[in-house]
Amino acid sequence: MLIYETTNGQTHEEPIRFPAQQEVAWIRMENPSPGEVKHVLGNLFHCHPLLVEDAVKLNQRPKIDTYTNHVFLTFFAISEHYQPQEIGIVIGANYIITVYKEKLPFLDQLYQTCLEVEGKMSHPGVILHALLDRCVDDYSVVVDHFDDRLDAMEQGVYENPSIRIAQDIFQLKRTMHQLRRVIVEERIILSAISHHSFPYTRQEDEVYFIDIMDHISRVVDSLDIFRESLTGLLELQMSMKSDRMNEIMKTLTLFSTIFLPLTFIVGLYGMNFKYIPELTWDHGYLYAWILMIIVGGCMWYYFKRKRWF
Repeated sequence: MLIYETTNGQTHEEPIRFPAQQEVAWIRMENPSPGEVKHVLGNLFHCHPLLVEDAVKLNQRPKIDTYTNHVFLTFFAISEHYQPQEIGIVIGANYIITVYKEKLPFLDQLYQTCLEVEGKMSHPGVILHALLDRCVDDYSVVVDHFDDRLDAMEQGVYENPSIRIAQDIFQLKRTMHQLRRVIVEERIILSAISHHSFPYTRQEDEVYFIDIMDHISRVVDSLDIFRESLTGLLELQMSMKSDRMNEIMKTLTLFSTIFLPLTFIVGLYGMNFKYIPELTWDHGYLYAWILMIIVGGCMWYYFKRKRWF
């Protein structure tokens, strides 16, 4: 764990223990066993049994539970595969404990920054702000990724309306829905921290949490816009496919209509009757060709005048 000594402003690492009154501690527990969580939270920090149970399971929705001497907060980070990863955060008067199952690189970076930069752990509220701010910043990165994918899909549909993107659209919408459900509840948590008397943050820190809430609100708005755009893109593709099919059917119908009277002429003179008036004509074959060309040309001209193609 990291220990910040408020008397001299020094930060150093120590084995996990309960911090002294003049110290601020940050304890990271990455993929701990249930026994480790119960020992640290239950035995060393005397947390409530319900809090210990939630920290062991880590299957909660974003929430904030207030107890006598500490607060348990559930927040979500984004993994490399854009899946929400739960972080259990225990906040006390002079300590903060983070419990999570999978490796989160930004926590390692933040941990190293607190160790090297003086004053990054001067108060538990400062550490909490840094944690939540990094999570929300990653949300913005995910939103930019969704924006790029949506632009690529739109360009692909315009270039080729028959491209197969329905499965990608439904998968992306499902990911957005899952992420939005988490972020909306986290916005409520940030509102509770920034607009109410949160016991473990300083009054001057409230403006920073308001800034995080503003960022997360923009993320929610962007996700809503993207979801509507994906629905519109799928409808656009279906409409373009329908228009393309109508053009094909119109072209085939026009050709069929032009050849219909020609088929009649050929069928008429192809009948096996002995006495056909034109049968003895010297240039009957040429006359038949001229007739079919004239009829076909007149029909093509008529369709052209009507702007049917």
